[in-house]
Amino acid sequence: MSQTDTFALNGRSNHNGSEQKIDDHPSEHHNGYHIPHRKVFDNGDEFQGNKTEIEEVDDNSVRYPDGTVRLRNPNIELMDQDILYHLALGSGSHDLVEMFGDVKFVCMGGTPKRMEQFAYTIMAEIGHKLPCGTTLQDISQFSYRYSMYKVGPVLSISHGMGIPSVGILLHEVIKLMYHAKVRDPIFFRIGTCGGVGYEGGTVVISEEAVDGALKNVLELTVLGKNIQRPAKLDKRLARELKALSDPEDPYDTITGKTMCTYDFYEGQGRLDGAFCDFTETDKMEYLESVHKAGVVNIEMESLAFAALTHHAGIKAAVVCVTLLDRLKGDQVLAPKEVLDEWQQRPTKLVCRYIKRYLQMKGRLSLEGHGSISVKSPRRFKLVQQESETYD
Repeated sequence: MSQTDTFALNGRSNHNGSEQKIDDHPSEHHNGYHIPHRKVFDNGDEFQGNKTEIEEVDDNSVRYPDGTVRLRNPNIELMDQDILYHLALGSGSHDLVEMFGDVKFVCMGGTPKRMEQFAYTIMAEIGHKLPCGTTLQDISQFSYRYSMYKVGPVLSISHGMGIPSVGILLHEVIKLMYHAKVRDPIFFRIGTCGGVGYEGGTVVISEEAVDGALKNVLELTVLGKNIQRPAKLDKRLARELKALSDPEDPYDTITGKTMCTYDFYEGQGRLDGAFCDFTETDKMEYLESVHKAGVVNIEMESLAFAALTHHAGIKAAVVCVTLLDRLKGDQVLAPKEVLDEWQQRPTKLVCRYIKRYLQMKGRLSLEGHGSISVKSPRRFKLVQQESETYD
């Protein structure tokens, strides 16, 4: 149980030491939907925006009996169609069940090029065959924001950089899972990070995500209220990934806390940004303190990734490779060819997991390569136009 959960249950003092009153809101139902239980912190301020709500996940609210994803939003079913603007897809324009109904794994990484490479790598690993004369297609090419490739039961998607970018993508990918009636999907974030006490090239499997103040929650302001969503990752999945690390690998694979920041420079204690109001001594004291608290790496997406997948009831893991040890410097100095090899290391581990899972299920060498199935040509064109012009 996280420290935040303990506060929610016991009503103890907040981080500033002031007493907090807790309002228990029992679970409700709205239009047949289960509204999650919330606990509200009230710091005694008159403006309700200073209340903090910690949202708890109820398994009954995030899964249908057959394992398909259940959205925690009663508005979606009332819509004529749901346009996923940033993916250039729509529930009325595309046959999303036909296109994505067989998906089991959703793998995300920062750049379009990296995730295109991942798509080709997993295709070779699972023995996936493309029809003669075809190539992998970027399903979201008309969005000009994210790239998406489908290789049998695997989606490979670029998420951009930082919490806002990965957050937008996750909202739409989780809705995609719902519309496609995907059962029990597993999400992976595959990326790079800075090590804290670990040399470049070390593979890190995140046990949990924390922010720069070591809080295990994603903090949002929704309608003027402060919302905290627990940033939890699947512990069993992390253990299974760690068990698949090869003793013959010429690098270490470790587990630990991942610190997620909102910024690459000041938020991560770098001295080489355009602004810096602290000393090297300040920086080292901070990095050493978070390292003692169990933080082994720093990046900029895991907090939102963990919080939103947990909020949706989706099993998820974060696997990154360190590009440097932040206790020894701020800049990435390794040669490009070395960085390219390092970035293949978390990919290999995730591929091992997917291949092992499919072998156990007897699902290797699957046909199909993510072609677009159009339900309504008129709406299909409208969705393309919307995605191309949407800011």
